[in-house]
Amino acid sequence: MNAPAASTSLQSPVLALIGRLLRWLDSVPYTVLAIPLRLAVATVFWNSAMTKLANWDTAVALFADEYKLPLLPPELAAYFAATIELSTPVLLVLGLLTRLAAAVLLAMTLVIEVFIYPLAWPTHIQWAAMLLVLLCRGPGRLSIDHLLWKRFGATLGGHTS
Repeated sequence: MNAPAASTSLQSPVLALIGRLLRWLDSVPYTVLAIPLRLAVATVFWNSAMTKLANWDTAVALFADEYKLPLLPPELAAYFAATIELSTPVLLVLGLLTRLAAAVLLAMTLVIEVFIYPLAWPTHIQWAAMLLVLLCRGPGRLSIDHLLWKRFGATLGGHTS
């Protein structure tokens, strides 16, 4: 007869602790979550740009021989990719034009998945998930976007993230 009471008395503190932990996790501001998302995605694409720039001839050869994007000559595709991979990470880190940068990288991820490495979807879905959060929720309050919206947002609809 004492066993159920002992079990109940142990469950109550454990459940209370779990409840406090969940409330604490729920209270983490989005801004704190957005920073590692911005940095993680920026790092992936920046590193890819650095690889291309380290040996441009090899990068163009990859676009010609392996990537084979439809409709674009390999050299032009390499320039587009490098330009996107150099510019959007900077924008993400600064939190400037974040949603636009996320949309561009999301499109690039889709192209990579569909035309270049369709079997790498486990990696691409991680990139896409991070980019979708940034696209839908923005960069958070620690960003140039937030400062601009705070300054000019009242005339543009009052958006604050």
